[in-house]
Amino acid sequence: MAGKFQDLKDRKEKAKLGGGADKIEAQHKKGKLTAFERIELLVDEGSFEEIDMFVKHRANDFGLDKQHYPGDGVVTGFAKINGRPVALYSQDFTVFGGSLSETHAEKIIKIMNMAMKIGAPVIGLNDSGGARIQEGVVSLGGYADIFLLNTLASGVVPQISVVMGPCAGGAVYSPAITDFIFMVKNTSYMFVTGPNVVKTVTHEDVSFEDLGGAETHASKSGVAHFIYENEIETLLNVKRLLAFLPQNFMDKPEEYEFDTDALSPDKRLNGIIPENPNKPYDMKQVINLLVDEKDFFEVQSSYAENIIVGFARIGGMSVGIVANQPEVLAGVLDINASVKGARFVRFCDAFNIPLLVIEDVPGFLPGTEQEWNGIIRHGSKLLFAFCEATVPKVTVITRKAYGGAYDVMNSKHIRGDFNYAWPSAEIAVMGPKGAVEIIFKKEITQAKDPDKELEQKLSEYIVKFANPYIAAERGYIDDVILPEETKIKLVKAFRLLKTKVDKNPKKKHGNIPL
Repeated sequence: MAGKFQDLKDRKEKAKLGGGADKIEAQHKKGKLTAFERIELLVDEGSFEEIDMFVKHRANDFGLDKQHYPGDGVVTGFAKINGRPVALYSQDFTVFGGSLSETHAEKIIKIMNMAMKIGAPVIGLNDSGGARIQEGVVSLGGYADIFLLNTLASGVVPQISVVMGPCAGGAVYSPAITDFIFMVKNTSYMFVTGPNVVKTVTHEDVSFEDLGGAETHASKSGVAHFIYENEIETLLNVKRLLAFLPQNFMDKPEEYEFDTDALSPDKRLNGIIPENPNKPYDMKQVINLLVDEKDFFEVQSSYAENIIVGFARIGGMSVGIVANQPEVLAGVLDINASVKGARFVRFCDAFNIPLLVIEDVPGFLPGTEQEWNGIIRHGSKLLFAFCEATVPKVTVITRKAYGGAYDVMNSKHIRGDFNYAWPSAEIAVMGPKGAVEIIFKKEITQAKDPDKELEQKLSEYIVKFANPYIAAERGYIDDVILPEETKIKLVKAFRLLKTKVDKNPKKKHGNIPL
């Protein structure tokens, strides 16, 4: 019997070596960790339970019958992160370049199915050369099986993809369906077709980094939600993200202890809004003064920077924040900002994360480029997302709330639960100058001194309309508050809304304007 025990130990040790010591060394020379090292960094110490360690591929063509590695290029199992269960897989680039085979796919599908049954998040550590060419359509079928599970699991459990190496062709679509994508600078890539194919088809010369590197996807395409300098920093931030999320769609995010008695007015908020309504300011200053311990975990920080989205805690409660950024394009809504905001809102709604909207928006970005590329369709995605959301929703208007953008940014009319405004808020169909030039066009053009007449009418309009009180008179704003009181109001509002129940009409699903 002792011999059998030793045989088991030997087999397990061999499996942990993946493609062998020389391949592990090559992985380290690229600045990359092994599949097991990544898992050890990510999960709570000693919590990982591997399954399917001894699985091997079934292919015999092109010499594969002579090449067998236990695990077949992916490590799968269950563990705990921050004390809570997760399902995860970690592709092993030392085995066939992490390429996906029939059995490789089956291992991933097995843990995903179990994750949906037990209600645990799924984390994929991706480091793969793509489909295993020697297996042909069987490998492609494996990808499609994973795509189906990603889709079925969407909105059931959080899904996080961590791209830690190449991710090409069909391999990119599994991360794309998941909720969040992490990438590592200089070592991870995502593209449908690589630089060589691009050159052949379009005659463009482009590097791996420019075509599909982390910074490209963080700032240009918006595919990556988070990028970091190295793998260690990336994995630590995966843990940070999970701390804000629930386990599944029936769960709620973990609430931290919070000393309500220590809350007091924060007068620093009173001095943020400039006297000149056209002068920009940094909305992140407002956010940092409202969230607990200035801990704001921003999502897609380098993409569509005119809108800010991310996670924080307010009064110990996890919330998703959507805010306009006056420092970038005056905080207007354009195509990219609308899509970024809509996806974030829908994620929060799917997983019971309350929403805080901080609004300073002059409208939608005008111009032929926006119109021809579908700002009407894309802008309505954000509107659809807010309308559909049934989680607690609180809005604070700090300054501008003009036109259709006022409606879109979680107004009372689309089921905003509590809508507050600062005294500096301007709620109107459009900016004062534009409105006056339309309303009083005749009087201004016929006046002896058109400039003086314009100034007079502008002053009258600002006094009457460029304020929050008409909206408050109609109940569209629940209260006009001093900036210093904002956090106190938010904590009370979100606590009251803990028991909120709202439902949409019975249907199969809506048809969001994709």
